[in-house]
Amino acid sequence: MGGGSLAWEVIGVIDTEGDCAEWTFPAEPGAVRTARAAVRGQLHGWDLGCLADLAALLVSELVTNSLRHATGPIGVRLVRPVGLDDALLVEVSDPLPDPPRERVARDEDESGRGLQLVAGSSRRWGTRPGASGKTVWFELAVPG
Repeated sequence: MGGGSLAWEVIGVIDTEGDCAEWTFPAEPGAVRTARAAVRGQLHGWDLGCLADLAALLVSELVTNSLRHATGPIGVRLVRPVGLDDALLVEVSDPLPDPPRERVARDEDESGRGLQLVAGSSRRWGTRPGASGKTVWFELAVPG
């Protein structure tokens, strides 16, 4: 554990100290694995290992969704909101303006479960437009 240099292949690592960690990944297939590892590592660093697997799974679903349609960079951000010790906010942003639609995946469908998984696993979730694109966010409860 501890500090040292991060080995992720990212466009830029911004502010990984304190209560916010943010990465930007190129829209390439390896981004899913790299994002998952970054999220896991940061949450273990914050002593939130109990949320690492779930957060990494949901982030990988959202990054996969972004990769399916986006060609520009994909952002991942983890926030420990000030004054909310029991919450972890996770954001995945991409350059596409259209909000994702939650749809019911049939048993034989190979995709389409990402937002269902996010909606079913998180306390709250939503989307918001950004200056260039959109952000899908979700909030996980931190066990007390």
